[in-house]
Amino acid sequence: MNEVIQNMLTRRSIRTYKKEQITEEQLNNMLETAKRAPSGGNSQTWRFTVVQNKEKLEQLNFLVRGAFKELEVDEKTYSSKKSGKKASESDTYKFYYNAPTLIIVSNDKDYSNCMADSAVALENILLAAHSMGLGACFINQLTWFCDDKAVRKALTDIGIPENYVVCGAATVGYNSGSVPKVLLAKDGNVDIIR
Repeated sequence: MNEVIQNMLTRRSIRTYKKEQITEEQLNNMLETAKRAPSGGNSQTWRFTVVQNKEKLEQLNFLVRGAFKELEVDEKTYSSKKSGKKASESDTYKFYYNAPTLIIVSNDKDYSNCMADSAVALENILLAAHSMGLGACFINQLTWFCDDKAVRKALTDIGIPENYVVCGAATVGYNSGSVPKVLLAKDGNVDIIR
């Protein structure tokens, strides 16, 4: 099997990290792969905001926890939001899993392809991280709470334009735990029309 496909099949979401920061070369490699992701009409309207400052990460975590407190949960609430709300009640909760690097991908909210383009770029980040022996995880909390007043102000303060929405983020670092086992893909999610 070729190494690109092998990399895709063995990538896992990593949620435990060492404190050691990733190298500039590793960061630049991930960002270069993200910038080369496909985008509608080659628009490349995405923005990559890298947060490695521990105080900024803690501030965002504090604000996410506050947003979870205000979140009203009912039977229609996405299950990850429900479990996130419960998890955020713990004093040890970290939406970024204590990773030393958080890469936030945002895009112009008026651009109709903003989410799709940004998701493809995020996947490139995740695959590049794995190929370099780093752990990474797709993070949704800043997407969910992008419009929360306090979260939005913090996002603006770190350089994300007011007219941009967070489409997702990735935690990145050196894995400090065991790698989750390979799960088999569900066969029911594929239709082939010939």
